[in-house]
Amino acid sequence: MAPPIKEEIMAKKAAYMGMMVALAFVFSYLESLVPINFGIPGIKLGLANLVAIVALYTMGSKEACTLSLIRIILTGFTFGNPSSMLYSLAGGILSLLVMILAQKIKIFSVTGVSVLGGVFHNTGQILVAALVVENERLFYYLPMLMISGTIAGTLIGILAAILIKRLERLIKEG
Repeated sequence: MAPPIKEEIMAKKAAYMGMMVALAFVFSYLESLVPINFGIPGIKLGLANLVAIVALYTMGSKEACTLSLIRIILTGFTFGNPSSMLYSLAGGILSLLVMILAQKIKIFSVTGVSVLGGVFHNTGQILVAALVVENERLFYYLPMLMISGTIAGTLIGILAAILIKRLERLIKEG
C-alpha cells in the first residue's frame, strides 16, 4: 500500500492534469467559434497550445504529450472529423517534439519554444495535407503559415511565460 503522502501527490497530479485537459478542450472550442480569416485557410491563434506549453514546463514532456493527444482526440470527435483529427495530430505531434527538444537544449525562452511550436505545427499540417491531396503546391502556403505561426507563437509564448511563473510561485507556496 502506498503511503498517504504519495497518494495525495498522485491525486493532485491527476486533478491538475484533468483541469489542463478541460482547459485545452475549452480553448479549442472557443477558437473554433471565432473564425480568423486572413485569406489563407488554417490560420489560428493556437489557444490550446498555451495549455500544452504550460504543461510542458510545469509537468513534463510525457504529461504534455498525453494532454495534447487527449485534447486532439476529444476535439476531433466532438467538433471535427477524421480529416481534421489527422491534420491536428500531425501538427500537434511535430510541434510537441520540436518544443520538447527546444526546451531540453535550454537555449530558447518559453516564447522561443512557443514560436517553434507554432511554426512546426503548421509545417506538420502542410506536410500531411500535401501527402493526402497529392499536391506539392500546398507548400506555397507554408511561408504565410510560418509567419502566422511565428506571430501566434510569440503571443502564446508571452502568455505562457507569465502563467508558468505564476504557477511555479503557487506550487512553491504550497
